[in-house]
Amino acid sequence: MRKQSILPLALAAMLTACAGTGAEYEPIVDGPKDEAYELDLTACQKLAEERSYTNPDVKTEAAAGAVVGGIHGALENRETAIAGAVVGAVFGGGGKAFDAIEERKGIVKKCMQGRGYEVLG
Repeated sequence: MRKQSILPLALAAMLTACAGTGAEYEPIVDGPKDEAYELDLTACQKLAEERSYTNPDVKTEAAAGAVVGGIHGALENRETAIAGAVVGAVFGGGGKAFDAIEERKGIVKKCMQGRGYEVLG
């Protein structure tokens, strides 16, 4: 396997590890958890899934991390530059992907509030 193909694989692995998180969040609400609640929660969780982990912010941070890591590694040699770019991309993109988890939770909360639930946490 060529070393240049490591970067996309590392990013894919990182994003796959995050997939599905955040949108499954179930907020604490004041009130009954009846059938209507379950239907509303499911709809809000589906809505939250629309916030992608591969959004432009994640891509920008991954690219910036790759550049910084690559430059840092290039100070030593070519192989280190590639490794630095991979590590930089994973950490740069990973941080923003983690932010998407929190955004998804926020979407679930706001959606449930919009449907009339008193969300406590």
